[in-house]
Amino acid sequence: MPKQFWKGSALLAPVPAALVTCGTPDKPNVLTIGWTGIVCTRPPMTYISVRPERYSHDIIRDSGEFVINLTTSAMVRATDFCGVRSGRDIDKFDACGLHVLPAHEVSAPIIEESPVCLECRVTESKLLGSHTMFLAEIVGIDADERYIDSKGKLNLQQCGLAAYAHGEYFALGRKLGDFGFSVRKKKKKK
Repeated sequence: MPKQFWKGSALLAPVPAALVTCGTPDKPNVLTIGWTGIVCTRPPMTYISVRPERYSHDIIRDSGEFVINLTTSAMVRATDFCGVRSGRDIDKFDACGLHVLPAHEVSAPIIEESPVCLECRVTESKLLGSHTMFLAEIVGIDADERYIDSKGKLNLQQCGLAAYAHGEYFALGRKLGDFGFSVRKKKKKK
C-alpha cells in the first residue's frame, strides 16, 4: 500500500492523557501532559515534557517532584480544561471539581478521582527545544482499591482509561491480549 512521506513531527499516538500535579496539597497545581512514558524498569523511570512558559514548569523544576495521574473517560473534560487554562489565572481543581490528597513519598498531591497516580522525583532535566524533559524515578504508586482484585492484581481494563491521539481524546477499548500471548503454548484439552 502506498504511503505519503511527511517531515518529522510529534505523531506518536496514542499517548496517555495524564494530569500532572505539582506544588503541595496546600498550594497545588495541575496541568495536562501527553508527552510522557516509561523509560526504564529498574529503577522505574518516567519522563514528562513541559514547555518552559507553563506555570507548572518552574514549580516542578524548583521542587524536583510531580505526580502523573492517569485519567479516565469520566475525567476527559477536566483533562482538556487543565491543558488549555493556566494555574496562574485560575484554580483548576476548583473549576473542574477535582480533589487533592497527599501523596506518600513526594510533596506534590495526587488526584482523588484518578485510578492510578505515579509519584515521581526528578533525577535530571534537559531543555530539548520547545520543551524541558524532566526525567524522574517513580518512587511510589497510589492505586484505587476498587481496581485491585482479591489476588492483588491491578485491573486497568476496569478503570476506563483515556488516551490522546493527534488532538483527540479516546476511551481505551477492549483487551486484545496480554504480554507474551503470541508465543505462549496452548494448553491441551483433555
